[in-house]
Amino acid sequence: MDQRAEALNATRIVVKVGSSSLTQRGKIDHERLRLLVDAIAARRVEGTEVVLVSSGAIAAGLAPMGLRTRPRDLATQQAAASVGQGLLMARYSDAFATHGLRVGQVLLTVDDVTRHSHYRNAYRTFARLLELGVVPIVNENDTVATTEIRFGDNDRLAALTSHLVHTDLLLLLSDVDGLYDGDPRKPGTSMVTEIRGAADLEPLAIGKSGASGVGTGGMQTKVEAAAIATGAGIPVILTSAGRVGEALRGEPVGTLFHPTGRRRKSRLLWLAHATSGQGVLRLDEGAVRAVTQRRASLLPAGITGVEGTFGAGDPVDLVSPSGVTIARGLVNYDAAELPELLGRSTRDLARELGAAYEREVVHRDDLVLL
Repeated sequence: MDQRAEALNATRIVVKVGSSSLTQRGKIDHERLRLLVDAIAARRVEGTEVVLVSSGAIAAGLAPMGLRTRPRDLATQQAAASVGQGLLMARYSDAFATHGLRVGQVLLTVDDVTRHSHYRNAYRTFARLLELGVVPIVNENDTVATTEIRFGDNDRLAALTSHLVHTDLLLLLSDVDGLYDGDPRKPGTSMVTEIRGAADLEPLAIGKSGASGVGTGGMQTKVEAAAIATGAGIPVILTSAGRVGEALRGEPVGTLFHPTGRRRKSRLLWLAHATSGQGVLRLDEGAVRAVTQRRASLLPAGITGVEGTFGAGDPVDLVSPSGVTIARGLVNYDAAELPELLGRSTRDLARELGAAYEREVVHRDDLVLL
């Protein structure tokens, strides 16, 4: 049987598991968790560093709080996460201890990975944990999230974590054993064993939500997470939690997503995938060509309008005359400063207002095409 070099040769792996793969009826399924831990531990004792991104805190907190289904309101979700996170970590700690391994909890929010300075701090923490032989267990910090806990965040968080820790492989675990060309519950569908780019995904019917009622992800979010990781040069294997051991042993299970790009600067990755524009800059056609074709910086002369309230350093969307968002970048001016600068050359602005105004509105190094 052929084996996957992407898995066999990886020296650092990120494994992501969802709520529905760990729990049943609002309780942690000890057998499912044990099988997951056994597979990770087997790879870890061989010398491979493993980071586990684990959902399940909210689901684990349902039964202890007397809740039958996942609550809809944010406050109750956060209460369930507060109860469930400790239970989840206790189970992981006990299970890994049987293999002589220690675990460390790392709670992140999407906000954390959108701040460039946090990347450096988080990387140092992960690097030290792995150096000490600890298995980092990552979850979104649902308990104190300030915005709605969003659909599929942990899939995206796993992809961003993969880039953050410089992993060689991202293993996404789902309820199904791979990506299918239709609903896997219906006859006549078949698994797609390899994806080499966006063109391979176009003919596929990818579901948007799971059926378990406890998770927030679905196949669509996993495909999106795979696109983030592969776009940064990281191969991805998508399979079921029940086949995690086979996947980590390099057996050709599930779907392999081949890298489509190469490693990018962290700030460009989070700018493209983990931020939303705080405002809008409307561009003329000349500026659109300069940004998209020449990869030039955005200057005041090419901007026709400003919308929203934002400060210098915030992400803003760059929009074409037809209304299409073509790029996102970090703006160098406050929203209130820009209107009087629009349509003017930086040379004229510097002569009239001072040298501080001879700067780009968005520098090309802080800009990513969408």
